[in-house]
Amino acid sequence: MWWFQQGLSFLPVALVVWSAASFVFSYITAIVLHHVDPLVPYISDTGTIPPERCLFGIMLNVSTFLGMATMYVRYKQVSALSPEKPRILGLNKLGLMLGWMSCFGLCIIANFQKCILYYIHVLGACLTFGVGSIYMLVQTILSYLMQPELHSKDIFWARLAVFLWSCSSILSMFVSSVVLYSGLYGQNLVQKLHWDPQERGYTPHIISTVSEWSLAFSFLSFFLTYIRDFQKISLRAVVSLQAQTLHEGPRSFRAEEQALLIAGSI
Repeated sequence: MWWFQQGLSFLPVALVVWSAASFVFSYITAIVLHHVDPLVPYISDTGTIPPERCLFGIMLNVSTFLGMATMYVRYKQVSALSPEKPRILGLNKLGLMLGWMSCFGLCIIANFQKCILYYIHVLGACLTFGVGSIYMLVQTILSYLMQPELHSKDIFWARLAVFLWSCSSILSMFVSSVVLYSGLYGQNLVQKLHWDPQERGYTPHIISTVSEWSLAFSFLSFFLTYIRDFQKISLRAVVSLQAQTLHEGPRSFRAEEQALLIAGSI
């Protein structure tokens, strides 16, 4: 059995591989069609013009559902490992809520392009990366609280390092974006897809785009730390028949109905 076939480890693997592929494929398509510059464009710019916009949207929508499934499995795992620890259970529920909000933001990014509906796209980015970074923080705290009995120290330090990586990327992207869009380098820069290295504002533009790619891959790296945990989880479905045929009602309901008929209530 391969390592990604153990337990439910295929879930975070699929999330990371599929999401990375959505960035890479849309980037390659945009470059081949000369829609963006080859040197580190914004991720969103590679999903602005058809046909890469269609590819970008549908692949990120799939990533949204993979992310929600991964976060839910993580939530159930922590709940099962710490059933009598209120602080951990509370943080776990908060983490699930924040994680699903982040996934909803990713869905907004996929379906509302930057050059068309900029402010909605920015809202999606804030939910994805802003709320998503808080989700990473919560999971890092949970890893700290669960060590060394349930978590190794190595996992905690790995998640802490990735979280700090994402925070530094957010800070760098925020500062460079504020400088770039401050009006010092011209107007309508949101619509600009091609940049000349000799232009004013090129340096903050490159810092901003590099920070965005760094931030995206820091998020993917965080989910890689789930693989080892998910190898210890199995999923099975238990079928409980309530009736012997599909046109009968559940047995408990039919018994209650017969009792009411005998009593003269209906």
